[in-house]
Amino acid sequence: MTTRVDSDAVGEVLAALGTDEGRADPYPHYARLRALGPVVTAPDGVLVITGYRQCSAFVRDQRPLKQSEQLLLAAGYHDWRERPSLRLMFTSMVMLDGPAHTRLRRLVSSAFTARRVANLRPAVERIVGELCERLDGTTDFVTEFAFPLPATVIGELLGVPRADRPMFQTLVRDWTMVLDELSPAVVDRADSAAVTIRDYLADLAETRHAEPADDLISALVAAGDGEEGLDAEELVSMAALLLSAGFETTTGLLANGLFALLEEPAQAARLRTEQALAAPAVEELLRYDSPVHLASTRIMPTDLTIADIGFAEGQRAVALLGAANRDPEVFREPDRLVLDRAEEPPLSFGGGAHYCLGAPLARLEAQVAFPLLLSRFPRLSLAGDPVFRPGLSLHTYTSLPISTN
Repeated sequence: MTTRVDSDAVGEVLAALGTDEGRADPYPHYARLRALGPVVTAPDGVLVITGYRQCSAFVRDQRPLKQSEQLLLAAGYHDWRERPSLRLMFTSMVMLDGPAHTRLRRLVSSAFTARRVANLRPAVERIVGELCERLDGTTDFVTEFAFPLPATVIGELLGVPRADRPMFQTLVRDWTMVLDELSPAVVDRADSAAVTIRDYLADLAETRHAEPADDLISALVAAGDGEEGLDAEELVSMAALLLSAGFETTTGLLANGLFALLEEPAQAARLRTEQALAAPAVEELLRYDSPVHLASTRIMPTDLTIADIGFAEGQRAVALLGAANRDPEVFREPDRLVLDRAEEPPLSFGGGAHYCLGAPLARLEAQVAFPLLLSRFPRLSLAGDPVFRPGLSLHTYTSLPISTN
């Protein structure tokens, strides 16, 4: 099913996606790619998957492997294990395959069960209410709400002291840029951030080893005592991953979602008054402008066929989740925001063995936050131009000026 089109045409669209303008508004470029076919070949031979059904099947299939080391070596980082940012990111659970991934995921999955997340609702409601008190006049929604809400929730869950949480906003942003770009300047900056994150979490783990608390860091430390437990490096890597995933993607969901709602006042008015709309609205906001647009590149260990796509051994492929979420073959009028849309679920949290562990928590925070924000501030509006986060893997804003008056 791979579409054999002029690779120059595919390359032209991908080049446009790599510009600041393309990253800020990738959807017209996604449409151009889909017009070339749901699966196309990039000039470097990578298969680019944009169709919803093809992306869905691909991310759920456990046979393609991440094999991150091959990608790092191809990028020239033969010393990647000596680079703090690359070691911390590419030895983490999210970048592993098979038994290694399964073992680590099993050790932490109990922290994100449906019951445990549901029990967090009163705390999330309290935090949302407190943050609303800070919104007065013209302010930056990302700084004053979209970051503090998930940072507070994941910080409480992990056991990161309240006073230390704000510093991680910039640190994690700098570190996770290696998901988008592996240039020397980006990796150098990411290394500096990763060292700070790594050392902080290692110190916190040592403290919890001596004085356990009722938090996830203590639970991870305790898990290290078993035969299948975490060693010191794995513990820090897991904590760093949970910390970054716990707030950065949710910050994106909140910022992207609010921007979309303010651009569509009729839809915002519905969510303001229809309480039952909260859950489907969050699913639609995830589809309409997902904070995650790109699934990590995977490599074929052998010849494979997935959703009628033929993959050759050694071939690389990438799923553009942001494009799949607006596939007109699946979603009626995909470029419209329709909060009670009842179609296929968004692919924003991935799928299969690598489905996002924190998805229930992100959904809960958004389902509480949006209705309360809109009802509390009926005149809520944009107060300036938003500032986009660089990159495409994580697609969101670093600043979103709003007015509550």
